[in-house]
Amino acid sequence: MTELSPTAPVVGDDAAVAIPHSTPPRAARGYAPGLASVTFAMMLVLLTPVMVTMAFKMQHISSTTEEATANLGLVLGVGALFALVANPLAGRLSDRTTSRWGMRRPWILGGAIVGLGASALIGAATSVWVVLVAWCLLQASMNAVLAAANATLPDQVPAESRGKVSGIVGIMTPLAVLAGTSLTNFIADDLVRFVVPALVGTILAVLFALVLKDRRLTERPTQRFTVGQFFGSFVFNPVKHPDFGWTWLTKFLIMFGYAGVATFLPFYLVDRFGLDEQAAISTILMANLAGMAAMVVSSPLGGLLSDRTGKRRIFVTAAGIIMVVGLVILAFAPTVGVLIAAQAIIGFGAGSFFSVDLALATQVLPNPQDTAKDLGVLNMANALPQSIAPAIAPAIIAFGATTALGGYTTWYLFGALIALAGAVLVYRIKGVA
Repeated sequence: MTELSPTAPVVGDDAAVAIPHSTPPRAARGYAPGLASVTFAMMLVLLTPVMVTMAFKMQHISSTTEEATANLGLVLGVGALFALVANPLAGRLSDRTTSRWGMRRPWILGGAIVGLGASALIGAATSVWVVLVAWCLLQASMNAVLAAANATLPDQVPAESRGKVSGIVGIMTPLAVLAGTSLTNFIADDLVRFVVPALVGTILAVLFALVLKDRRLTERPTQRFTVGQFFGSFVFNPVKHPDFGWTWLTKFLIMFGYAGVATFLPFYLVDRFGLDEQAAISTILMANLAGMAAMVVSSPLGGLLSDRTGKRRIFVTAAGIIMVVGLVILAFAPTVGVLIAAQAIIGFGAGSFFSVDLALATQVLPNPQDTAKDLGVLNMANALPQSIAPAIAPAIIAFGATTALGGYTTWYLFGALIALAGAVLVYRIKGVA
């Protein structure tokens, strides 16, 4: 992409710039905060239910705790499958979008508005099946926004500066979890619990779309979007592109350890420590605050050191090992205080991972013409743990309950093993230091 200039072909308020381009020598002023804000927005909408509110929503519309656990696994598992499809598909379609408003902006705006409606439907629902349908719609719309927003990074930022931007963006995930938990702590009504994060998310997405100097396709792609291309949106050739394949697997394993096992923390607090709903929410808030404080240190520091040293893999390995330590402590936590400390350790490791994750990913993309599609495929590694984990968790927890370890201890140890595998396998990536 050429450096933005007053003479570049534009649409409207200089918001869309025609392509082809080479990446500019520096990101546009305000781009990094804008990408960070829209990432925060989407994580606020998606992770507040995953981490807190959906579990209690299921309790409110289910007859027993066992039924609530099963319903939670069903809703989150099926919904994550929609995220799995929507992210790479929306990414590929955004690569082909010829809107006068740019390639990425229509997906960011449209997805945010649809997500607001879906969130309201979840909050008002009194049936598990209504929640399921609305959650699937929410996952699809929010992941369309994420696919388009993430694709702006290689559009706008040179490779040697992406670690710094990735580090800033990386802070947004735990910050969104913290903000969502804080809101939940002060809101008792289900409808408001779901609508307020979605409303904040929509406002921030609109602001990012307005200031984004988006790329614009001046001609329609000559190749038609076929059925084969549709299915090709979800696959890649790991033999032809092994670094991309190992990056995908590493991301999946570490995200399983971070996000996949966190879904059942509310039930863990109730089961192990006998907390009621409000006490559990307050504890989750404190745990997220501790994790966020740790990430504030590790995420920007990791991004800066990664750019300075030119290395990415060592930070992923360190992140995975630190997260493993935190998960093991969490599994055996004798008190709520120890559990909060464990969340801080996990947060420190996750911050290091998020600081280089996106930067590393953009350096192993197979095809520069399919940037958003390929990043969407990588983002499947974010969504898939949220589908697989709830699906297999009840069986693992039930099995663990028959052992001396206990159900939730077994579950968190399982997550630690998965994260450790990701920390080791990152060194199979050869094209990145």
